[in-house]
Amino acid sequence: MPAVFFFSGVTFDSFTLTQIDSLLDDLILLGYLALVGLLIVLTFRAERIEARQVEAGAGGVGLAGRLRPYYPMAIHFFLGSLFSAQSIFYLKSASWSTTGLFLVVLVALLLANEFLLERVYSLRLLACLYALVCFSFITFFLPVVTGLMNTAVFLIGAGLSAGIAVGLVHLVHRGTEGWSRRDVWWHGAPAVLLVSVLVGFYFLNWIPPVPLSMKRGGVYHQVAREDGGYRLTFEQGAWYQVWKRSDDLFHGEGPAYCFTAVYAPVRLHGTIYHRWQHRQSNGDFAQTDRIGMTISGGREGGFRGYTVKQRLAPGDWRVDVETADGRIIGRIGFRVEPQEGARPALESVTD
Repeated sequence: MPAVFFFSGVTFDSFTLTQIDSLLDDLILLGYLALVGLLIVLTFRAERIEARQVEAGAGGVGLAGRLRPYYPMAIHFFLGSLFSAQSIFYLKSASWSTTGLFLVVLVALLLANEFLLERVYSLRLLACLYALVCFSFITFFLPVVTGLMNTAVFLIGAGLSAGIAVGLVHLVHRGTEGWSRRDVWWHGAPAVLLVSVLVGFYFLNWIPPVPLSMKRGGVYHQVAREDGGYRLTFEQGAWYQVWKRSDDLFHGEGPAYCFTAVYAPVRLHGTIYHRWQHRQSNGDFAQTDRIGMTISGGREGGFRGYTVKQRLAPGDWRVDVETADGRIIGRIGFRVEPQEGARPALESVTD
């Protein structure tokens, strides 16, 4: 039954969570963060109060002691909600080829919270989990609020996450008999170390570029502006390829058009790049062009744009859609083959 409720909850979140810059969704997640922090402090302070009362032989455990068994359940619930929501947002913004490790860590902790947290319960572990959910939230919340998405904003968010986790541990120990700064750092250091590792992930481009996400993209024989939309022309597929909407197999040497729709929050304005790459004889992809496009956020279906490559050599190609600092938003792969005989039949869709 826990597994059934877990997967049902994730499915429910995937349909009910709207855009990453939704004020209501972000306020709910911020409220969850505040409640988790408060409950962690109350849990461990209540343990100390109860222990002192037992030592003193005091009768009764008071309100804090009576509520203490319910604190872990509430922490478990709110952490699960945070991990679920953040996993969904990051999955929408991820390219598995480069950010898979971070997503595996996030989903693994989501599963661990659902099935293991009740068995492994310590202040150091909870401080680490709290640092992670703070980091995951602040990483996308700061760009949404400020409209800026760069290394400085990311590092500010990482510093805030580590500071909040250490501050949480400080509140747990503050006012207790015999506490010291050493106790705070002993329990808070793993959380700081975790955030430092995540900063390393950022510079390795292993963290998805939230709040950006690629809604769709493909390679086409022609892209034309038409009545406020775009007409996308591609090679007609076989009768059974009813899902075909772009050129996975491109005949001829071009020109080829790469069309993408990238979602960005309303306040966010910046530049994304299409990096065209061709597979070499040694199996590696080599860059042939890197073309920038200025985007503006707010459109639910994503900011639409395209780049053009005039001549394509036969073989495997891919276009990485990436941020200015090289983090991949999405990847489009296709193969080019020489055109033999009549030109292939074409069809069009409108975006």
